[in-house]
Amino acid sequence: MNQSCYAMIVTRIGEPDVMQAQAMAMPVPKSHEALIEQTAVGVNFVDIYLRAGQAHSHNPEPPFVTGVNAVGIVKEVGSAVTEVKVGDRVTYTNAGVGTYCSHVAVAADRLVLVPSNISDERCAAGFVRVMTAQYLLKQMRPLLPGDKVLIHAGAGGAGQVLVQWAKRMGLEVFATAGSDEKVNFVKELGADHVINYRTQDFAKEVEKLTQGKGVKVVFESVGKDTFMGSLDCLEPKGLVINFGTASGQVENFALQDLHSKSLWICRPTLRTYIADKKDLQAMAKESFEILGDESFRLDIEAVLPLKEAPKAHTMIESRLTKGAIVLIP
Repeated sequence: MNQSCYAMIVTRIGEPDVMQAQAMAMPVPKSHEALIEQTAVGVNFVDIYLRAGQAHSHNPEPPFVTGVNAVGIVKEVGSAVTEVKVGDRVTYTNAGVGTYCSHVAVAADRLVLVPSNISDERCAAGFVRVMTAQYLLKQMRPLLPGDKVLIHAGAGGAGQVLVQWAKRMGLEVFATAGSDEKVNFVKELGADHVINYRTQDFAKEVEKLTQGKGVKVVFESVGKDTFMGSLDCLEPKGLVINFGTASGQVENFALQDLHSKSLWICRPTLRTYIADKKDLQAMAKESFEILGDESFRLDIEAVLPLKEAPKAHTMIESRLTKGAIVLIP
């Protein structure tokens, strides 16, 4: 057992303190895998869903390692690996392995080389968020300059990226945030209209601001607290994209609620959009253009030792954070 090789193990489904640091044997890569020494680990809401047993059919049984993305250095490659070599700096996400660990063996076709102008911390903080924004903005429904969109949780990790990228596309951006401080922050990111959904009825505000016409797409990562109101914000044939459930799962939803305006809803996941290796590489290339642009704001709320993963989860679950959290093994 190598004492310098360890993982944060989810010992049972529950609160953040169920994650405990445990020494582990150094992984041995199979023929198609590469051994990665991890230098920075991203923290995402899906990590919490897994730890809390809310990922439904994808939830593993304890003990397991949570986490979906990280950055690191290739230390060893299997006999059949051609995609990377020892010494390469790489990142990955949704590769079928937990990431809250110091070392991990990953299928080489899931690895992406990280450009030299992007730091480990910025890549760990932003890769999943920017990749998610790429498919949400570019692959779900054609969006043209001037189109109106609503982005919930505009001050959050994904929200920050969506607001800025949507403005670069020339969209008219409506956003919500949970405090006056966050409202001001989202305005600084470039949003055209920002609503404090804790003190205002965001659906009524959107109706007023659009003269009753509504928006073309709602990017909805909050879930239970905002989903039904999001439907009210749509123009006829509009689309709500639910890609997160920070406030809880959307339940007891009646399809008939879509009828009067022929509305659309969907619940996509990044995993599907990067399942094909060519799609993964193409999306990563465009995402690295965003991450490599220092004028694109990507706030990092905290950089913590990996062993403080429980603290990171507590911070995110409080919904008081404005930026990403990165863990360092």
